[in-house]
Amino acid sequence: MAEYRRILIIKPSSLGDIVHALPTLAALRRRFPLAHIAWLVKRQWAGFLERAEGLDEVYSVEPTIHGWLVQVPRLRAASFDLVVDLQGLFRSGVMAWLTGCQARIGFANGREGSSFFYTRQVSVPSPDLHAVDRYLLIAAALDAPVQGEPVFRLHSLDRDREEVTQLLGRHGLPPSQAKAGWIAVNVAARWPTKRWPPASFAVTADQLQREGIGPVVLIGGPDERPAAEAVKALMKTKPVNLTGETSPGLLPALLESAALLLTNDSGPMHVAAAVGTPVVALFGPTSPARTGPYGKQHVVLTSGVPCSPCFSRRCRNRVRLECLTAIAPERVLEAVRAQLAPRLAR
Repeated sequence: MAEYRRILIIKPSSLGDIVHALPTLAALRRRFPLAHIAWLVKRQWAGFLERAEGLDEVYSVEPTIHGWLVQVPRLRAASFDLVVDLQGLFRSGVMAWLTGCQARIGFANGREGSSFFYTRQVSVPSPDLHAVDRYLLIAAALDAPVQGEPVFRLHSLDRDREEVTQLLGRHGLPPSQAKAGWIAVNVAARWPTKRWPPASFAVTADQLQREGIGPVVLIGGPDERPAAEAVKALMKTKPVNLTGETSPGLLPALLESAALLLTNDSGPMHVAAAVGTPVVALFGPTSPARTGPYGKQHVVLTSGVPCSPCFSRRCRNRVRLECLTAIAPERVLEAVRAQLAPRLAR
């Protein structure tokens, strides 16, 4: 096996997929300890990758054709001797080829003809393989198999922790109360079909606060403010609303300080799992086997309706979004209580 010295990982998006690829980065770093490892990613996620251990350089790209092409001269000048395409789309395959690197590896079943641009293709034995384990197939093909459990090497910067403390404090959650434990709640998701109803989130969040299980803190990006406001408007108690006030780079420190994350299938779900925060996740049209929170300490709730998972952004069921509406708030509350039982007992 070649001893690669300059490695480029191509995984531009999304946040959850980037988190899934972190164990592959860790495996490559362990196998090639002296290599310079870089990552090509969309600009909005570059700050998050700056918290990834084992990474030497981040190439941030604007999500336009011009944004991609403008990176080509820099990538060619970097003289990579291995390009790892974990995205598996036409644009990522083309970018791998345009780097001029002679060794390009990706999945044999890459979409949009991306596999045409690879010099080495890796087969995927099952479509139901979890994304983390699927990416690790490429690490194994490069003589970098995982020994034991996959690891997500993220580190929170000291300034990140301080910023989280100050942010919570400005919203009425002083350090003493924050240390006692708070519940992060992410009510949004990229697909409308992944979203548990706002009314269900509101009922659940109210009950968590009434029982004193912990202050509820709504989180999410700027585009997710309407979803958070819809839940907040239906609540009888007052949550802390941080939606739109935290950058992707701050997410590891933010979720590391939470007692638990209640969430739809989303990027923050994977960040929480990566930093060791327990997760209660609601799954409808997607498959927990493929993209659930990684690890045995998390709880995934599904309805079991026959059409789930459909992997569709448009619900065609006679009862709209039955896969999610059939998950009752009381069932979610039971899962949260069970997850937090050791802390509540203390």
